[in-house]
Amino acid sequence: MTCFIQMVTATLLAILLCACSTENAQEQISREEVVHETYTAAQFFQTTSYRMGGVGPYAFSATNGDLLISSDETGVYNAYRLDVSTGQMTALTQSDDRGVYADSWFPDDDRFIYQQDGNGDELTHVFVMNPKGEVTDLTPGKGHKAGFAGWSANGKAFFVFSNERDGTAFDLYRYDAKDYSRKVLYENSEGLDLGSISSDGRWVVYVRNNSNADSDLFLIDTTADQLDLVNITPHNGDIEYSAMGFTPDSSQLIYSTNEFGEFSQAWTLFLETGERKVLVADDWDVMYVGFSPSGRYRISGVNNDASTNVTLTDLATGEDLVLKNVPDGDLAQVRFNRDETAIAFGLNRDTAPYDLYHMPMGGEAVQLTQALNPAINSNLMVEGEVVRFASYDGLQIPGIIYKPREASAKNPAPAMVWVHGGPGGQSRKGYSATIQHLVNHGYAVFQINNRGSSGYGKTFYHLDDLKHGDADLGDVVASRAFLASHKWIDGERVGIIGGSYGGYIVAAALAFEPKAFDVGVNIFGVTNWVRTLESIPPWWGAFRTSLYAELGDPAIDNERLTAISPLFHAENIVKPLLVVQGANDPRVLQVESDELVDKVRANNVPVEYVLFEDEGHGFRKRKNRIVASEAYLQFLNKHL
Repeated sequence: MTCFIQMVTATLLAILLCACSTENAQEQISREEVVHETYTAAQFFQTTSYRMGGVGPYAFSATNGDLLISSDETGVYNAYRLDVSTGQMTALTQSDDRGVYADSWFPDDDRFIYQQDGNGDELTHVFVMNPKGEVTDLTPGKGHKAGFAGWSANGKAFFVFSNERDGTAFDLYRYDAKDYSRKVLYENSEGLDLGSISSDGRWVVYVRNNSNADSDLFLIDTTADQLDLVNITPHNGDIEYSAMGFTPDSSQLIYSTNEFGEFSQAWTLFLETGERKVLVADDWDVMYVGFSPSGRYRISGVNNDASTNVTLTDLATGEDLVLKNVPDGDLAQVRFNRDETAIAFGLNRDTAPYDLYHMPMGGEAVQLTQALNPAINSNLMVEGEVVRFASYDGLQIPGIIYKPREASAKNPAPAMVWVHGGPGGQSRKGYSATIQHLVNHGYAVFQINNRGSSGYGKTFYHLDDLKHGDADLGDVVASRAFLASHKWIDGERVGIIGGSYGGYIVAAALAFEPKAFDVGVNIFGVTNWVRTLESIPPWWGAFRTSLYAELGDPAIDNERLTAISPLFHAENIVKPLLVVQGANDPRVLQVESDELVDKVRANNVPVEYVLFEDEGHGFRKRKNRIVASEAYLQFLNKHL
């Protein structure tokens, strides 16, 4: 940020001295001269969210080339077709309650596949809608979860996973694309996690999490007389493996491993010969590798210090594609049209929400959507800056800081430490309506990536194993002094906010370090680890083992888990608290928040509670996100 400010100052001086300007300089001047305005949460959330379908090669319609997308334009996610020549959206579904998340067009017509759950309960079903609007539930019944897993290479069949047979295990099914008849491709009696399936339907990979630091991949040949699980990652010690997918010709499996250093690399396994080669490696984690339908183009993403670096490579020439007329930001969801003459993709920036683009190969990209509410002046959005500070033991802790436009040494801003979810998540660069809303109203926000966060190497990631509420909390507490060292931050007014695991850290900070922060905002946070770990949804399967390795097994570590659970130490909480919860949350049950609120209120401490009856773990409806964000702001205005 300092370098940026120095550059701007130098540019302005040059303009004054030579009485000339460039277009970029003029934009910077106008940005600096804009009078600050504040906006409501409703205005920030009036931004429209978009998600592209197209698992496999069918993002573009076979009939006219329209993109299949989901959008919350109405306040609830629905499926739409998007004309790539005009940007015109046409609604395909009309849900006013449960969100619709589009997956794929059919290969030869305008039927499409989508998923929908029960208002946040995460029990998704897989549906097909035909061009007449008639809907077929491919996974009928109650109490189970299903998902779309991709298309066969010839387009005559598609794959679906479901735990209808056994709540703890996802079996794999092959559906006929004409009549939707199905057969079991693999019955997952071992309760492993589905990794990937090859487009020819022959190869399936399942994952076994041995711990949160160790995993194995198992390959199944579905054409064999006996469907044996073959461990393709035999190893000693703690090494993580995950399946990234198969090449389009089904000859190679692409998988991720951190066997060779701190960061995950992408490797390829040639299925006929067993030969292995490194495919993509970097000084950061390789997040994914994918291919165009024919295999000519490869897409890879690298997690570079909380941003995603995406590379599109033409394997026929060995050259990387240049994206023309695209602003700086995080590229995502790259989709190729049927003949690979064009791509669509999304772009996410701190100062603008996720927008969709279309680009002919070799041509310039055209922005198809305008996600930012036109009532908001984009010049008033704030760019986050990646920073680091020395924690209580000297360890460098990264994070992203957002400075209010009007904050200065003469007008220092109150600040909020934002703790991500997880455990093991990562705060990343990109637009957040809630953060921009707070910053717009004068609150500095520091998104801390405390030890235990992903993206900074496996050593950093495991530094909080079995030390939650201690090692990780220490970083969060230490960040207050870091914030106070900024002259434009009021070190006497610092609060803490977070959701899920971040909500746990909020409650833990108030209970175990009651003087560290002045207020807390707990968004569906865990308060009783014993109960939460015992109530893990059955479909989490092998992930339960990983979670127990990181946090502890309630059957064995009951005493320690009780000691780190804020609910049992709520008498220590003396600072104002806001709690926000979804009644249908299957991960952090409503009782977690109910009991904490009751106990803190008994301390005669100001407590506010917002409960959404129609939400789960994360708020999907715009009206609820608005209520929550406005509640954060009003609570902070009152108490901070």
